[in-house]
Amino acid sequence: MLLGSSAVLAVQSVQPVSAETLQDALLKAYQTNPTLTGARAGLRATDENVPIQKAAGRPNVQASGSFTESILKPTISFTAPQRTVNAQAQLNVPIYSGGAVKNAITGAKTRVEAGRANLRGTEASVFSQVVAAYMDVIRDSAIVALNRANVGVLDVNLQATNDRFEVGDLTRTDIAQSQSRLAVARSDLQTAEANLIRSRENYIALVGTVPDDLETPPPLPGLPESPDLAVQVAVADNPDILAAKKQREAAVYDVRAARAAAKPTVSVFTQGAYTNYLTTLNGGTGAQVNETASAGVQLTVPLYQGGRPAAQVRQNQALESQAIEREIEAERSVISQVRASYASWQASLQTIVSSQAAVDATALSLEGVRAENSVGSRTILDILNAEQEALNARVQLVSAQRNAYVAGFSLLAAMGHAEADDLGLASGTLYDPVLNYDRVKNKLLDWGGDPRPQPVATRTVDTPAQNAMVSPDAAK
Repeated sequence: MLLGSSAVLAVQSVQPVSAETLQDALLKAYQTNPTLTGARAGLRATDENVPIQKAAGRPNVQASGSFTESILKPTISFTAPQRTVNAQAQLNVPIYSGGAVKNAITGAKTRVEAGRANLRGTEASVFSQVVAAYMDVIRDSAIVALNRANVGVLDVNLQATNDRFEVGDLTRTDIAQSQSRLAVARSDLQTAEANLIRSRENYIALVGTVPDDLETPPPLPGLPESPDLAVQVAVADNPDILAAKKQREAAVYDVRAARAAAKPTVSVFTQGAYTNYLTTLNGGTGAQVNETASAGVQLTVPLYQGGRPAAQVRQNQALESQAIEREIEAERSVISQVRASYASWQASLQTIVSSQAAVDATALSLEGVRAENSVGSRTILDILNAEQEALNARVQLVSAQRNAYVAGFSLLAAMGHAEADDLGLASGTLYDPVLNYDRVKNKLLDWGGDPRPQPVATRTVDTPAQNAMVSPDAAK
């Protein structure tokens, strides 16, 4: 059974009318991220292996022509022509190749399926990075706002401490403590601002545009209620496992194709030749044109090839063994990712609950310490410590909210449920790899090609360098 959309708590942030949503970011990355667009081009190249392998089983036509001018005639020949025009044509149709062509085609088709699964995996990986970058910007914006507010509070505290020192209510020690805490807070703010700039630049690298006013992401649907259920789904749907399985299946066909090298082959052929001596044969008398044509069946039986066929069989069997191990390796890796992501997601959810309790408790504690300080029962250091504890609790809360969402999405990705179709991206914009395969799989002509490649991904050189400006509401 899968939990509903309430399984993950969303990070709280301001939601202006013009805010960018997570779905907007994912759609931009889907359309223009160079990792994804490059992977699609790679799959199109893989598609071409099918017509390439099919070509080996199709008729082959060759033609050749020549013009020969005799510079020095043989001294003992009185009939040698002075010049000759020659043309030849040959048609060869393979009938039986020992299964080499059939298995090579099937192997190529299987690798296309593996390539599609790999493309799905790349898609999920890019989306996971986009989600993490999106949440990093929201988290770091909140942390900058919290630290900036903390600097403001500590600055006011320092002024108040100076005022109370002037009237003899506090000592220089209290001033030094306030100054020290303010300096540390300013340093923490600078670090937080640098982290925010880094997160924004990483977002631009993945999405291609500047992150402006990011909305709270929607709750994640379809999260499992147990790690065992998550593993069960992942083993069936994870694209990395599916790709490894298809690669193993393709390796089987490679072995069969290699065995065909030691088997007989049969082909039919027809050929013709035309020779014109241009009136230079026999002194220009008699027939000056010679035409021939023939047809037949050719049987080739390999008797000994130096051990090459057996070596190729053993080589492909070793590669099949490697593919088998890689399938198990992929399964192991996916199971580990699923269980780790599930544990991280659950831990982050618990941390959210604990951090929220800490935020409430530290806010109440800070209020009490300030009240007690006003009657002289608490020191300035007590206030400073209470303010730091309140800040730490709020930073831990927004960090836990970010971690929970990212871990939840990583879990969906490991389960094979974090692709464009699963995320509800606009159907009219989705890339369908089958369309290109259907377009090229039966191409017959030797001439032609696609238009000259042009970049699909967008460049980011014109985007402005990022800063750490945030809305004061970002910490809410």
